[in-house]
Amino acid sequence: MTAPAPLAAAFTARAAERPSAPALVWEDRTTTYGELHAMACRARAQVEAAAPQTGRPVGLRLRKSPEAVALVLGCLMAGRGFLLPSHELPDLPLKELYGQAGCAVVLGLAGDPLVDVVVDPSAAAPGDGTGEPRPPAEVADGDTGFLLTTSGSTGLPKIVPLSQGAVARFTAWAADTFPLGPGATVLNYAPLNFDLCLLDVWSTLAHGGTVVLADPERGTSARYLHGLVTGHRVTLIQGVPLLFELLSRAAAEAGPLTTARHLVFAGEAMPARVLAGLPPVFPSARWFNNYGCTETNNSFLHEVDRGGPVTAPLPIGRPLPGVRWLVTGDDGRALAGPGQGELLVSTPFQTTGYVNVPGGPKFAPHRDGVPGVVYYRSGDIVRWHEDGSLSVLGRTDHMVKVRGTQVSTQHVESVLLEHPAVAEAAVVALPDPVAGHRLHATVRPVAPGSVGVLALRQYCAERSVRAAVPSVFEMVSEPLPRTSTGKVDRNRIRAGLSTA
Repeated sequence: MTAPAPLAAAFTARAAERPSAPALVWEDRTTTYGELHAMACRARAQVEAAAPQTGRPVGLRLRKSPEAVALVLGCLMAGRGFLLPSHELPDLPLKELYGQAGCAVVLGLAGDPLVDVVVDPSAAAPGDGTGEPRPPAEVADGDTGFLLTTSGSTGLPKIVPLSQGAVARFTAWAADTFPLGPGATVLNYAPLNFDLCLLDVWSTLAHGGTVVLADPERGTSARYLHGLVTGHRVTLIQGVPLLFELLSRAAAEAGPLTTARHLVFAGEAMPARVLAGLPPVFPSARWFNNYGCTETNNSFLHEVDRGGPVTAPLPIGRPLPGVRWLVTGDDGRALAGPGQGELLVSTPFQTTGYVNVPGGPKFAPHRDGVPGVVYYRSGDIVRWHEDGSLSVLGRTDHMVKVRGTQVSTQHVESVLLEHPAVAEAAVVALPDPVAGHRLHATVRPVAPGSVGVLALRQYCAERSVRAAVPSVFEMVSEPLPRTSTGKVDRNRIRAGLSTA
C-alpha cells in the first residue's frame, strides 16, 4: 500500500487544487487555502534563514491564529522539526524544554523575552528564482516533525517527538474515519499545542476541509462557542466534556445545533449528566468516544449506539487498524481473556520515546506481545468486557490506598458527577498518617444550595465502599480551575489545599 503523503505535501496539494476554498476561520476573517499557503511559504523562508541547520528542531512560542498555523506549516515545508509547548508555561520551564529539545532558535510572531527571531508570515519573501513557490522539502518517514509535550502533571513536561510518517499515517486514518475534505467544517477548540489538533486542524488542512479556530480566551463562553457552530455551520466537533457542556447550556436558550454530523469525545470521560443532555442539542450527529494520548495518538474508537440507552462511562471501544494491545494483570502477564488490568498499546502513530526523559518500562516489548513490537504502558486501568470492548476504570497514578483499600479518585469523581445536582467535581488524595490517604472532594453544585454535604456523603456511601467516601466535601460556587486544554486542574486544587 502506498504510504500517505507527508502533511506539508498534502496541504500544498490541497492549496493547488482549490486555492480559493476556505481553510481557516478566525474571528470575522476567512483565510483561503491559497492565502494560507502563501503565508506558509513566507514563514518557511524566514525559518530557513533563522535555522539553517536542518538536523536541529526550532522552538515555537505561539498563540492560536492563522499566522501561527502558517508558521507551523512553514516549519514542515522547510523540513524542520519543531517544539510546540503550551504558551501558558512559565518562562523558566519553557527555557529548559527548549534546551532539552536541542532547539537551534526560538521563533514567534511577536516580541517576547523567549523569542530569538520574530516571524512575519505576511512579509514578502524572495522565491527560488522561478517565480513559483518551492515544493515542500523532502522528508523521510522517521524524520521528526512535531515535538509536543505532556501535561507536566508530575513536574516538567515530557517532550514527545512525532515522526513525519506517524503524522501522515494519522491524518490518513482521520480522513478515512471522519469527513474532513471539501465541504467539511471542523471546530478547533483545543490549543495548538494539544494533540487533539492533529485531527481537527492538521488532518483537516491535509484533506481540504475548513477549520474554525475557537479563541482560547473565550473558551468558557457558551454563547460564543454556540455562535461559532451555528454561524459557520460546523459539521464536526471534537473536544473535552467541558465543550459539550457549554454548547448544551447555550442550546437551551439559542436552539439546537443541527449542522453537526459528528461529535468526538476526547480528553476525559464524558459524565452521564452531560451525555444525557446531548440528544436534543445535536439531533443529527453521530457520537464517537475517542481514546488515546500524546504518546500514541488515537488508539481505540467507540461509536455510541443512539438507538439504545446511553450510560457512562462510555466504552473506549475497539482498536484502530494497525493497533496492537494487551491488558496486563498484577503479575505483569497479559490476560488471555476478559478481566481487569493496565492497558498497553502500540499504534502506527506513536512516538519512539521521550526526548528529555528515559522511556524505561514505558516503551518496551512485552514477553506476551508480538515479537519486536514496542508497547506503551498507558497507566490506564481498563476492564476487558465479554463482547471484546474496553472501558477505562481509572489511572494507576490515581489509585491510592485508604485504610488499606485501593481507591480510584477518578471513580469517586464519576460517582459525584452522576448526581443531578452536581455541576463539577474534583477529588484529590492527601497524605494522612493514620489512613494512608484521605479524600478531599471539591464540588460545585448546579445552583447554590441545590445539594448539601450530608446528601452527597450518603449518595457516595450508597454507591461505593466506605473507603471511597471523601472525608471532606468542599462546596464552591465558582467554576473549578481548568488547564489550557479544558480539563479540571487537579494540581492547582491540590496545591491550594496544601497551602491552606
